[in-house]
Amino acid sequence: MTEQAAGPEGEGPGRAALELADWRRRISTLYAEVRERAASDPRAAWDRWRTVRETLYRSHPQSPVPSAARSGFRANHWPYDPGLRFEVEVRVAGAEAAGGPARHPAPRIPMSAGEQLDFSRIGQVSIPFPDGVRSLELYWMAGYSGGLFLPFRDATNGLETYGAGRYLLDAAKAADLGIDPATGRLVLDFNFAYQPSCAFDPRWACPLAPPENRLDLRVEAGERIG
Repeated sequence: MTEQAAGPEGEGPGRAALELADWRRRISTLYAEVRERAASDPRAAWDRWRTVRETLYRSHPQSPVPSAARSGFRANHWPYDPGLRFEVEVRVAGAEAAGGPARHPAPRIPMSAGEQLDFSRIGQVSIPFPDGVRSLELYWMAGYSGGLFLPFRDATNGLETYGAGRYLLDAAKAADLGIDPATGRLVLDFNFAYQPSCAFDPRWACPLAPPENRLDLRVEAGERIG
């Protein structure tokens, strides 16, 4: 998985594995619902996303929030901004390998703790922010189940958001906003940006945004701290 617990919590590895499977199942179901609703009403999809995630963070045994803080946990978000939802073309450098994503030199993805995870850089997206176009690198997790991964940093980090950045896509854990079937473009909605698990508890080891995904502007959308 993209984020891993650095130490045990709960009643042993067997129970934890079953709880984690349930967490993934619930998140996968949530994002499937989000993709369906967002096709006609992105704001309603976002409302549903916030509500379900907050409930899971408060009550689920695999919540990244420490056990003692769960009952009082409340998620904080900027108001929904329709101007920060984009459908973008992925610029892929080189031919795709048969049956999988294009492979390029492995980037150095920093980790909050633990061993380095393997990623491939598969392309780049240009995002027409109100303050001008900015580019982000798009990654594929080489191990585990694979999946798109798009972390980013911006000028809110360390103030309103986690200092090491947020996630927009993490398909290994079902956080995937989809592709527009009519255009083939990737959906990137920064209102769905969220903190990695290590923002809540250092027992989690998380891959973080590399230097090439650090934006020189404020992204006032998505999940915030406080």
